[in-house]
Amino acid sequence: MQTNPTPPPYTSLVAIGDSFTEGMSDLLPDGSYRGWADVLAARLAASAPGFRYANLAVRGKLIGQIVDEQVDAAAAMNADVVTLVGGLNDTLRPKCDMGRVRGLLTEAVERLAPSCERLVLMRSPGRQGPVLERFRPRMEELFATVDELAAKHGALVVDLYGAPALADPRLWDVDRLHLTADGHRRVAEAVWQTLGYPPEDTEWHVPMPATAPPAWLDRRAADVRFARRHLLPWIGRRLTGRSSGDGLPAKRPELLPYATPEAREAYEGRA
Repeated sequence: MQTNPTPPPYTSLVAIGDSFTEGMSDLLPDGSYRGWADVLAARLAASAPGFRYANLAVRGKLIGQIVDEQVDAAAAMNADVVTLVGGLNDTLRPKCDMGRVRGLLTEAVERLAPSCERLVLMRSPGRQGPVLERFRPRMEELFATVDELAAKHGALVVDLYGAPALADPRLWDVDRLHLTADGHRRVAEAVWQTLGYPPEDTEWHVPMPATAPPAWLDRRAADVRFARRHLLPWIGRRLTGRSSGDGLPAKRPELLPYATPEAREAYEGRA
């Protein structure tokens, strides 16, 4: 019987991107964010002594900023695995030059692919809802470019966009832009399996059991809270050219050993 080859013992990981890779909204008690990349690093560290991890992601970054601020730094680290997720923030802008986005993403992949053993790209998850529907054609154009670049440069693609579970609003935080802790855990599982490791959760992509929808008044009240706390500030930043990540440093800017206690806590999902 034919079996899949065991993946090599990866000893380093560099993750670059925006808030999705930074880990919002997987909030820890100290106010920091964990997220799928930390969970993945912890899994890899559990079987690779001396494992090193860097996370250069910063919330709000556009693909041009990721290229300018993160790509060269990531390439210079010569990590075994590099994950790149970017461009989605661009597609959500009222004015978006998709030709420029495709060109910048191509530049990023061309600079990263030769620097690592395994480059991982993603088709980002897409939440259901009317607000995002107007941007969906741009998102799908971005993901088509991801597929083309992966085929050309031998990168892996994690298809989160095609995972029914990750479209469920229950796996998204109240800001409707970032995954919950369980959502991030599922993403980590998807990347883990895409790298060739045996599944720890064979049903990460399976839709959650159906529950009764909230009452109409509860939904409207939630919509009002969302608009006041998240949508209007988000629109304000778009109109003024500001970003939620302005002035913030990279999450984990150096490729350093991933300490065992930290890795264990992230892997086990402790609060």
